[in-house]
Amino acid sequence: MTGAGDPSSGAAPDAYRILVADDNVDAADSLGMLLRLLGNEVRTVNDGMQAVAEAAAFRPHMVFLDIGMPGLNGHDAARRIREQEWGRGMVLAALTGWGDEDDKRRASEAGFNRHFTKPVNHDDIERFVLEFRPPEFGASG
Repeated sequence: MTGAGDPSSGAAPDAYRILVADDNVDAADSLGMLLRLLGNEVRTVNDGMQAVAEAAAFRPHMVFLDIGMPGLNGHDAARRIREQEWGRGMVLAALTGWGDEDDKRRASEAGFNRHFTKPVNHDDIERFVLEFRPPEFGASG
């Protein structure tokens, strides 16, 4: 299997596989576009069930999950991803309009590494992605 850091994969050496899940199609597409401009391979979906299925197939390094999706919400999608062996090392970031301390605590309990309150500052997203180094990329100097 080729990874994002593998030259034969067609992706840039420091490109990440990133999944964005948001029931607001415009929000998902906008974040996806920003992440692609940073050189990443990005896929977008619009509900929690699709997010879990796409995470299983795509095996992203990072997943941005909206919390307030209908059906399977972001908390439950995160829990399902974390239950899988392949999902334990993924970086999960919550995207939500709810940003008080209780919301952040619930996101952490669901398995999220980071909580972003909408509207999300694009500089914060960029900084978060650039600081992230999956184990397969090794240490950067």
